[in-house]
Amino acid sequence: MVEKPERARVGDAPRDATEREWEVFVREESDGRMRYVGSVTAPDADVAYEQATKLFAWFADDVWLCPAEAVRRYSTHDLDEDADPVPLDTGDEPRTIE
Repeated sequence: MVEKPERARVGDAPRDATEREWEVFVREESDGRMRYVGSVTAPDADVAYEQATKLFAWFADDVWLCPAEAVRRYSTHDLDEDADPVPLDTGDEPRTIE
């Protein structure tokens, strides 16, 4: 049986950003899966797209951007001193490695 992780929700405050943060997802090939590649800081989606393309996705078929404040982050790592623990209620469901 695998021990359940203890996660905390990471705060909504930007990570020392002076502009809006954007999370970047790319699909390298049309039949590939979308994957998270990083984040950029930009005043709007068009500038974020330009930066993301130069940094992460000049080769990608698809680029998706998401405002970082719309993403809810949960982590087992100590990323935010204001983070509140969020218990995961799975009842009696056993966790196993398959």
